[in-house]
Formats: sequence, structure tokens, C-alpha cells
Amino acid sequence: MESLTLERTKPDRKGIALKAYARIADSWKLTLREAALLADMSESTWKRAKKPGFVGDLTQDQTLRLSALIGLYKSLELYFNEPVSREWIKIPNQGPEFDGRRPIDAMIAGGLPIILRVRGYLDALRGGV
Repeated sequence: MESLTLERTKPDRKGIALKAYARIADSWKLTLREAALLADMSESTWKRAKKPGFVGDLTQDQTLRLSALIGLYKSLELYFNEPVSREWIKIPNQGPEFDGRRPIDAMIAGGLPIILRVRGYLDALRGGV
């Protein structure tokens, strides 16, 4: 008797994350430079990474950034209506992490620690804290 086994392929987490982030960057109308800096990539790497079939690797920092930015996007979409949910990242903000800067500028300057704090800030807003 022949045994049938179903092989499960590993999900392409890197490809999924890059595809989601490319869509988010488009939704937020990020420049090539802004999208690359948020993802901690050079512009040329980001150009290659956003295309299907990217064979390069992502660092742990880049993977965490993409994950946090995807969660941040989701929080914005749940908390605000359009167009604010799509424009919030580029609106100067007096919140505790921003000091009057646009959230995108604060996150680019502060890297992963600030991206994570902004994500936490938005999650707290959504949770009513």
C-alpha cells in the first residue's frame, strides 16, 4: 500500500513581508528614499526587494522593521478613516515621540526603537489608553 503524504511548503515570509510593505509604501505615497530608509535598505536594494522573486536576504533588523510597519499600518487603518489613515505618517505631530516632526521623519531618524515605540503608541490609542 502506497502512503500519501502532503508536503507543506514553508511560507515565503520574506516575500510576503516585502510585498505587504511595498503596498504600504504606495498607500502612504512614500518616496523611494523614504521607503528604503524606513526599511533600512539602500534605494537600489529597495528597488530590487519590492519586485517579486527577490533572492536577497533580510537582516533581523529589516525583518523586525517590516513587521512593525505592517502592524503600524494596520493600527492606522483601524483607528482613523481615510484620508487621515494614509496621510498620518506625513503630518507633523506633537505626540511624545515626534516633537513636532512628521512621524516618518522621527522613525527614519530613530530607527527600529522609534518605529516600535510609534507602533506601541498607535496600539495604545486604539486600545483607549
